[in-house]
Amino acid sequence: MTVVGGRDGGDLDGFHVGRVPEDAGELVSDFASEWEDVSFATRVWERAVDDGYRVDLRVHVLRGERLTTLVRLREFLAEYHERDSAEWPLAEFTRGGDVGLAGGGEAFWLVRPGLAVDVLVDLDRFDAETAIEVAGSVTALPAGR
Repeated sequence: MTVVGGRDGGDLDGFHVGRVPEDAGELVSDFASEWEDVSFATRVWERAVDDGYRVDLRVHVLRGERLTTLVRLREFLAEYHERDSAEWPLAEFTRGGDVGLAGGGEAFWLVRPGLAVDVLVDLDRFDAETAIEVAGSVTALPAGR
């Protein structure tokens, strides 16, 4: 699946999500949370299913002092998702001048120390490449916007 031709995802905590898949759920919700001294601004796209709702896509903007390098970000996300960081199969991807890591329907990168973006897609709905494509559409907003 390709996101080209998808719809605009809107602004989230200093970033613009340029494209989300057309087939991503129409119910869009924003959440703010914190875990282990890292704050999350989260947007989810959900759709109705027989037994409730299912999340198709999540975008997190993460802020925290412990997010100093891509390796530290990976370790944090592995802990957050309850994964073994050493066993988590990830490959590098590039978006503009940034290098991120992707695998298993997730793509994330360190924008700068203390600030990161994480994109996750439902692999039952989309292929793993979709997370990288959505990540490639996320751009920082100009200061003051």
